[in-house]
Formats: sequence, C-alpha cells, structure tokens
Amino acid sequence: MSKKVIVSVINDLVTDQRVKKVCSTLSEMGFRVVLTGRRLKESLPMDERPYPVHRMKLLFEKGPAFYLCFQIRLFFFLLLHPADLLVANDLDTLLPNFLVSRIRKIPLVYDAHEYFTGVPELQVHPLKQKIWKKLEQWLFPKLKTIFTVNDSIAGLYEKEYGIRPVVVRNVPPKFENPNPKSRKALGLPENKFIIIMQGAGINVHRGAEEITEAMQYLDQVVLLIVGNGDVLPVLKKKVAQLSLSEKVIFISRRPYPEMMQYTAAADLGLTLDKDTNINYRYSLPNKIFDYLHAGIPVLASRLPEIEKIIETYRVGDFIPDHNPENMAKKIKDIMDHPNRLQQWKENTAVAAAELNWETESEKLKKVYRQYV
Repeated sequence: MSKKVIVSVINDLVTDQRVKKVCSTLSEMGFRVVLTGRRLKESLPMDERPYPVHRMKLLFEKGPAFYLCFQIRLFFFLLLHPADLLVANDLDTLLPNFLVSRIRKIPLVYDAHEYFTGVPELQVHPLKQKIWKKLEQWLFPKLKTIFTVNDSIAGLYEKEYGIRPVVVRNVPPKFENPNPKSRKALGLPENKFIIIMQGAGINVHRGAEEITEAMQYLDQVVLLIVGNGDVLPVLKKKVAQLSLSEKVIFISRRPYPEMMQYTAAADLGLTLDKDTNINYRYSLPNKIFDYLHAGIPVLASRLPEIEKIIETYRVGDFIPDHNPENMAKKIKDIMDHPNRLQQWKENTAVAAAELNWETESEKLKKVYRQYV
C-alpha cells in the first residue's frame, strides 16, 4: 500500500498555491495525501482536489487564544490519524508535527515559506517574536529534511543553524489560458494602461499605500488591486479621500485561475515590498512569477531575490524609492517607451519557460523519493 502523508498548514488552504502544488506533486508520486488547515468565516469553498482535505473550525480566529487552540487541535488530529510521513508548513504548524513525529516515530518534513521570525507582525511584538524564535531554535536543529523558498532565506538558516534547506522556489505551473477573458468581460476599462497588484498578502510595508497615492499624479492609468490583506481598509479610505474611485479598482480574493485572468489583462505587474524587515528584504513574492506566466512585465522594489529575476531575464524595472510622485514618474517613463515595454513582455515568455513548477518540482521529488 502507498505511504500516507499528512500535510498541515495554518491558513484556510484556498489560495495557498505552494501547498497545493506540493500536495499535487506528492499525489502524483504515489503518496496518499491528506491536507489539513482551517476554515474561516469568510473562507471561499475549496476547489476539487485529488486528495482529501480537512479544514478545522476554531472558536478563535486570531490572537494568542487562536494559536493555542490551533496547536492543540492540530496535535490531536495528527495523533489520531495514522500516517507514514508528516509535512509541516511554516513555524506555526511545526510543534504539533514534531511532537507527533517523535511519539509515532515517523519522519517529518519542514517547509519554511518565509523567514518566519522576521515578519513585520512579530517585529512590533518583541515578546511574541522571542517566543517563536525560542521555539525555532529548539526545533530546527532537530530536523532532517527542510525546504525553503529562495537562496537568501536558505543562507540565513544555514548561518544560524548550520543546516542549509533545499531551495524549491514557489513558481507556478505552466500557465495555459486558451480562452482569455477580454477587459470588457472582466469589467475593466479597455483604453487605459492597467497596473496590477495582486495576491493574498496586500499588507503593510508592501507599497500599496504609496502606489495608491501615486495614482493622483497619473492620467490614463488604472490601478487594479486583486486579493486581500490587512491594509485594504486603509487603501479604500485613501481612495475616497483623494477622489480616486475612477482610477483604483478593488477586486476581492479570487480562485487562482480567475485571478490570473485579471493579471493577464493588465499591462504591468507591481511588487513593491519595502526593505523594512529581514523577511521582506529576502522575499521572492509569488506574484512575480504569476506576472511572468501571465505575460506582463514587472515593476518592483530593488530587493536581492527580485533583482536577480528581473535582471537575469530582462522583464521589467525598479522603482527609485517609495515616494508616490517618484513612483508615478517611473510609470510614466515606462508608458513613454512602448518598444522597451514590448521587449520586456516578449522576454516574459522565456522566463516562464524556465521558471515553472514542472521544472522546479524535480528538486522536491528528489528529496521525497527517500520516503516513497
């Protein structure tokens, strides 16, 4: 009988493309996959998957009570459901997985999607950050199989613990869009230059506030914000205060294929994270690869991992800083050089042909074959 693997993650699973890709790959390899996460009040329905999904409803949805409740629920779920392999995604699922792996004497794989203890949410809460760091310092050296998302984060972990995780970048599968929706069908203006910021993490320190303010200096340009995040109420308030309702369009979180339809309809993709914390400094946001697979160039902050992609494939440019007027000037400059924009667009096809899950997952398969 094939080996059973339980994959756990703290989010509601719907838009976590990395976990979905990993689970699909493991399923294709012959593992019997069970994916567990949680269900929130506003969670979208799950799409069909070739493996069972278990979503826990918790009494609390945030704060210390939520984390405590989640850790207990996940521990007992793992303990009461026999498996041959456990996969923990991020530090907030690692403790229950580690304890059950020791109790049941089964292997554990850890996938660090980010440099968890460096996220801005913890930087403003030193006590919480210290607790998570102590947990990581206790558990990380005891792990044998670790993945992470880019070389910079792998280097940070290697420097701290002497263990270099296997790097599997969070690139999407080859994107096929045989029936692209027109701008009209999507409810978008047909004669404007559309810039897009999309994804599940439209949060503080990611440039969303500044690019929204920059729209007051741009004509014939529309900013499309697709997704969710903690800064959305602030953005909507700015739009109202600056009378930008004709220039900024908000689209709520959508399933990945639908989100990519909006992305493919845009002219330029934005990823504007600030170098305000170590996690953002070394981030390689999923949206960059989504933009490339949708065939649109990228305007980005000049951060190390992002710079490597844009410079290697010549698929975009960088903002000079996060001053809204300077951001607007850069966008005007891009619009004033359509030939250069077209060359970037053509180069996205080359990048997408190399940066895809079909290629990247071979590194993941090589590691998991030891557990088949």
